[in-house]
Amino acid sequence: MNDVIIIGAGPAGLSAAITCAKNGLSSLVIDEYLKPGGRLLGQLYEEPSGFWWNGIKESESLYQEAIELDVQIQLNTSVHNIEKENNYWIIYTETGIIYSEQLLLATGAAESPIPVPGWTLPGVMSVGAAQVMTNVHRIKPGERGVIIGVNVLSAAIAMELQLAGVKVASLTLPKMNKVTQDAAQPGEVLDSLLHVSHMAPSKVIRFGSKLMNNDVMKKIGVSFYPKQGFKMWDIPIQLRKAVIEICGEEAVTGVKIATISANGEVVKGSEEHIDCDFICIAGGLYPLTELAAVAGCPFYLVEELGGYVPLHNEQMETPIENLYVAGNITGIEGAKVAIKQGVIAGLTISGNAGVSGLTQEIRRAIKLTEQTRDNAYIQFHPDVKKGRKAIQEKWKDCMSTAP
Repeated sequence: MNDVIIIGAGPAGLSAAITCAKNGLSSLVIDEYLKPGGRLLGQLYEEPSGFWWNGIKESESLYQEAIELDVQIQLNTSVHNIEKENNYWIIYTETGIIYSEQLLLATGAAESPIPVPGWTLPGVMSVGAAQVMTNVHRIKPGERGVIIGVNVLSAAIAMELQLAGVKVASLTLPKMNKVTQDAAQPGEVLDSLLHVSHMAPSKVIRFGSKLMNNDVMKKIGVSFYPKQGFKMWDIPIQLRKAVIEICGEEAVTGVKIATISANGEVVKGSEEHIDCDFICIAGGLYPLTELAAVAGCPFYLVEELGGYVPLHNEQMETPIENLYVAGNITGIEGAKVAIKQGVIAGLTISGNAGVSGLTQEIRRAIKLTEQTRDNAYIQFHPDVKKGRKAIQEKWKDCMSTAP
């Protein structure tokens, strides 16, 4: 039996396993994917310093360090249930039942779909699937595509597709309905894009974004936003266009788009056709929390963190004894933050397992995580720190009323 079982071999899970191993604990990491690294695998972008963040290399580095520390890593293994009995966790996997005193859930995030007429056609995929095909498997999703959904994730992946020689004909909005809501509102989308404007190669766009620092300027910006959009990385960012249908019979052949008003309403008679051979749908990310729910962990809806997140403190503990969380299950952020959270979780687990003298190290790890969050190149939500504060307040409330 291992001292700790970690579900999820992404950046948080691997860094936690490494930290536990360095403190003398035996760790088993389980993941359903065929490679370790999680969403880190698909990442590839250039930072302001000129350093290229290559997710495959970063994943390999974490994996090799874990292996050298005798961490057990079991891939291609799905977990379908967890229970706690007599202070031990029982983890049910497709290959058998395993036991551990301590359990860390580092299950990451999943993509939210946006329903669009024609989205069942071959050639339609999530934007994350296109990222994995391109950056991990080195397979082009197509020659010319359209991305439906303008957000931080789709903007970053559009840039990566361009780097791989894949033409992105348009980055545009979905048609407004009860499901798409804010994702179809030009004003809401523009506000979210202002937080990644530093990624734009154009100095004009970077400067212009700084001018829109109040609601009045944002409203003017949406009203006068060009119908054909602005280009970033030679990709038209079309906030005043929406896809109303994906076209094709046996496979994607194009999309029908229309001009929309500043409020997201379709302008009648403005429809036009764009030829393409693949479509990416980008509805954003949400925390994968099913296993935490099975374990009985309480949840709270925190929009700034991407949806419902399990209650946890800064040490990555949950209200359930010896159950921990780290990474995107706690809120949608970048891989660098997830790595730092994994370190915190590993230190906390080690301390609770009897390793002494870790209090100051845990405090330093928490502070370093905050600094990493502040300096993040890609921020998935502008108010993520507000979300973090909200969940910590919920934790305090929970602990103050605990018997």
